[in-house]
Amino acid sequence: MTATMTPLAPADLAGRLATGKAVLVDIREPDEFARSHIAGARSLPLSSWESAHLTLDPDADVVFTCRTGMRTAGACDRLAARVQGEAFVLEGGLDGWARAGLPVETNAKAPMELNRQVQITAGLMILAGVLLGTFVAAPWYGLAAFVGAGLTFAGVTGTCAMARLLMLAPWNKARAA
Repeated sequence: MTATMTPLAPADLAGRLATGKAVLVDIREPDEFARSHIAGARSLPLSSWESAHLTLDPDADVVFTCRTGMRTAGACDRLAARVQGEAFVLEGGLDGWARAGLPVETNAKAPMELNRQVQITAGLMILAGVLLGTFVAAPWYGLAAFVGAGLTFAGVTGTCAMARLLMLAPWNKARAA
């Protein structure tokens, strides 16, 4: 049986939060939450969902959010199962909230989300491999193939060596502490 969550427009959520009738649960990872979030949101990463303790006011509406709404939609069964009564999802996630002109707490000093760092680094390495292979020497295509194989391995196993290396970068040290 597939659980569903009722979509809630950003303006509706803002009204419920202002009156204390809703609790907002942000399911993004801690590095994403540290960079930007809706004031008053509780961080409860989806990756630690099974071991997390969700204690909420039973009279409050529970509203889940992520960045765009895709993660909440993909995990609606897991999320809704932890809520007594009706569960809600913020339409468009944090991005929809911002598009509606509502305030977002942002910490520009927080490191960029690790997933985005991996995407940028992998993309640049693949582009460099293709360009160097085309204009310098064919063996450089191996760099693009190596990164592609690494991304495939990361997707299959859930272990990303590039992310582990990037966590050691100086700009990410504050997150590791």
